[in-house]
Amino acid sequence: MSDVHTTPEPDDAEFNDFVQLLKPRVMSLVVFTALVGLLVAPKGLTFIEGFASVLFIALGAGASGALNMWWDADIDAIMKRTLGRPVPSGRVTSGEALGFGVALSGLSVMMLGLAANWIAASILAFTIFFYAVVYSMWLKRLTPQNIVIGGAAGAFPPMIGWVAATGSISLESSLMFALIFMWTPPHFWALALFMKEDYAAAGVPMLTVTHGRKSTRTHILVYTIMLIPIAVGIGFTAIGGIAYVAISTVMSALFLRGAFQIWTRNEEQALADHYKIEKQVFRFSLYYLFVLFSAFLLEVVLKPYGFGGW
Repeated sequence: MSDVHTTPEPDDAEFNDFVQLLKPRVMSLVVFTALVGLLVAPKGLTFIEGFASVLFIALGAGASGALNMWWDADIDAIMKRTLGRPVPSGRVTSGEALGFGVALSGLSVMMLGLAANWIAASILAFTIFFYAVVYSMWLKRLTPQNIVIGGAAGAFPPMIGWVAATGSISLESSLMFALIFMWTPPHFWALALFMKEDYAAAGVPMLTVTHGRKSTRTHILVYTIMLIPIAVGIGFTAIGGIAYVAISTVMSALFLRGAFQIWTRNEEQALADHYKIEKQVFRFSLYYLFVLFSAFLLEVVLKPYGFGGW
């Protein structure tokens, strides 16, 4: 792995380059789901405590992103989707990315412990370790189940938000974790269907590379089917209600329709329209998660008026 730590001679790094190390698009999803986890919790924090908690959870997610970019610089330089990232492009050195990631990791965990509680901080520390070490350094290049197992890292933020507010893990926070955990494989495999060549060139054993697109299509359908009971079932807990169940049922039906369309297609059809359906399902999966977590917030808004919950 020595090539991971070797990059072209960089230009002077700019502020935006370090922002890009944080994977801001991924961070936005982390911030939103963590915020929802915090707001739907039965115990609340003050505005300052809540703001600080979400900020430090976001910094922890950014630290994970920076460490991932440091480690994956060699394969990022091969894949078209990632070759413009700060490290493979030479705008930031590997050492700078590593130092930045380690510093943010320590800062985010320590400050979350002080702002909220040390249980939440411990889960954040484990999340950073899981993404940077277990997923990035081990699973990603070892097994086609990389996304299935590694998806746990992206599923922790709402649980961390909940624990920051309450100091304990609950059924509701565990189900929010399970929702994202089960959503991640069909979401990412939809992307992998039209990015197979990139992963193959980089030697990443994505399911599309090791088992082919046909098997991946079946996996997408199966995981989507397994996702739906969790997604709808949360609506019958303390953080759900009629509005959430209705919204999650409609969105899940649409997601299932997309997964079924992917499953019924062959490669000739997909190539003919440049993977149009696969790209649509990938984009919809992003809206799916956003809408479901927004529905949790809707229940919070409706409850004071006697409409939310059960």
